[in-house]
Amino acid sequence: MAKKQTAGRDNLGDFAPKFAELNDDVLFGQVWSREDQLSAHQRSLITISALISAGNFEQLPAHLKIGKSNGITKDEIAEVITHLSFYVGWPKAWSAFGIAKKIFTD
Repeated sequence: MAKKQTAGRDNLGDFAPKFAELNDDVLFGQVWSREDQLSAHQRSLITISALISAGNFEQLPAHLKIGKSNGITKDEIAEVITHLSFYVGWPKAWSAFGIAKKIFTD
């Protein structure tokens, strides 16, 4: 089961309490906990792929760390990013590799 998420409340609770609640309780609480449909490992791969595809690199480090804790290996993330490079663009892959290398070589 996915770890209880508090990032919404920690970072935006005072400024945007409803968004923080939806992030922590709905997205990470209800959606990520549906492991009988998709495992946390699969959800991490999908989320990381979506972030890279859209060029949302600001959230990528956090999700790579979550993915690593959900069992994604260095070899697996390298293969995912290599595969994505042909579909989402070489520059996005380079950017993603720079971030992933820092996370997965720690």
